[in-house]
Amino acid sequence: MKKILHLLLITLLCSPTIAEWPHENISQAVFAKNVENRQPVNIIVDADNSLGKIYFFTNIRNLTGETITHRWIYKNNVMAEVSFEVRGPRWRVWSSKNLWHTWVGEWTVEVLNQQSEVLLTKRFEFGSRDE
Repeated sequence: MKKILHLLLITLLCSPTIAEWPHENISQAVFAKNVENRQPVNIIVDADNSLGKIYFFTNIRNLTGETITHRWIYKNNVMAEVSFEVRGPRWRVWSSKNLWHTWVGEWTVEVLNQQSEVLLTKRFEFGSRDE
C-alpha cells in the first residue's frame, strides 16, 4: 500500500496538471510571430505596429468532433472569425490576423466552442512604434 501511494505521489508531482492549463480543454494559448512545424515561434505579449501579422495558437484537448472558433475583436468590433474542426484528442490550431498599422490598442481573441460559449479570452496590446 505504501509503495502504491508513493508511486501515485511521484506521478502527480511529475505530471503536468490541468491546473496549469489556461482552460480544462486548452493546454496552451499564445500569440506568436509565426507558427512552424505546428508550434508557435517567437511568442509575444505586446507588439508594435511594425509587426504586420500576428498568430494565435491553441492546443485543444479532448474535444474531438467539436468545432472551435477564434474570434478576433478590436474596439468591440469582430474583425475575423476562424473555425476549426477538432479531429483528435490533441489538436493544434492557429489563426492569423494581418494588422493595419493604425489599428493600435487592445486586441482580444476569444476561443469559442460550437455552442458559441467563450472557453478562453486572451489579449495583446498593439502599439505605435513612436510611443
